[in-house]
Amino acid sequence: MAPRKTASVSSRKTSKSADNKGFVQGAIAEFDRDAELKAYRDMLLIRRFEEKAGQLYGMGFIGGFCHLYIGQEAVVVGMQMALKDGDQVITGYRDHGHMLATGMSSRGVMAELTGRRGGYSKGKGGSMHMFSKEKNFYGGHGIVGAQVSLGTGLAFANRYRGNDNVSVSYFGDGAANQGQVSESFNMAQLWKLPAIYVIENNRYAMGTSTARATAQADFSQRGASFGIRGIQVDGMDVRAVKAAADEAVAHCRGGNGPIILEMLTYRYRGHSMSDPAKYRSKDEVQKMRSESDPIEQVRQRLLEKGWATEDDLKAMDKDVRDIVADSADFAQSDPEPDVSELYTDILL
Repeated sequence: MAPRKTASVSSRKTSKSADNKGFVQGAIAEFDRDAELKAYRDMLLIRRFEEKAGQLYGMGFIGGFCHLYIGQEAVVVGMQMALKDGDQVITGYRDHGHMLATGMSSRGVMAELTGRRGGYSKGKGGSMHMFSKEKNFYGGHGIVGAQVSLGTGLAFANRYRGNDNVSVSYFGDGAANQGQVSESFNMAQLWKLPAIYVIENNRYAMGTSTARATAQADFSQRGASFGIRGIQVDGMDVRAVKAAADEAVAHCRGGNGPIILEMLTYRYRGHSMSDPAKYRSKDEVQKMRSESDPIEQVRQRLLEKGWATEDDLKAMDKDVRDIVADSADFAQSDPEPDVSELYTDILL
């Protein structure tokens, strides 16, 4: 996804929260019509893709684990709007949205989900392990927190090579408690690495509220002991994410070392497709959907400003659904990898 130059950062403050806590005041980016439409379409593609993936999982076409990104779309879309070609992205196992946002094809991602040879890892990686060197997407990692140390390594490579690229490592509130995360923070600050650490705080990690699982619930301050700056962001507003991303990118490209962005977000589905999510109420989920949905926020702004009509947005939704339907058809008809693939891509 190419970076956009049309959105300028505003100093105007905003405060959004479904429960009047958790979201913070901060700068937002002022989007023009093109930026709003692009953000809307990109988030809508992720939402519709994940809905279809959930359907295919229920029908038995996707095996193993499957972690959906529904509700968190504004985080990766807003971040990508601030990046340039050459910047690297790495994340954990809730990764389909990140793949699509970096420009990976819907067909290739869905084919990998269903274990087909047309998938990004030739059908051998599945939901949690996909890569694209062309799009500078380095996974998709099933080991909790592993991507943080790897992302730090990508930032080290950028520093070593003397380019101005940054690496963006996404991880969740649960992974933030892993020891290797703190080790990565220490190394990144010591060597002033161009590393952006994005903590997608969806409040429940695998199924336990952060209030019960962590002593320091303000994850933006997790790097304080190392002198790493942190920013807490309304991760349900793509404009707030874009503004914070712009600031983080400028910080890193300026040689100031790493930075932490805590994105206060929310997932509507369970931790994975096998999670009934009984640790929270249906009313809580519905309240978030009705008051803070990232896609609906953009939709309302487009309509209120006269930048799109209901028919325009319905046409866009149809176009996105057609793309997703095509990817699902391809993923169900594409052949499975040949048995000989068992012996390829193996490091001895």
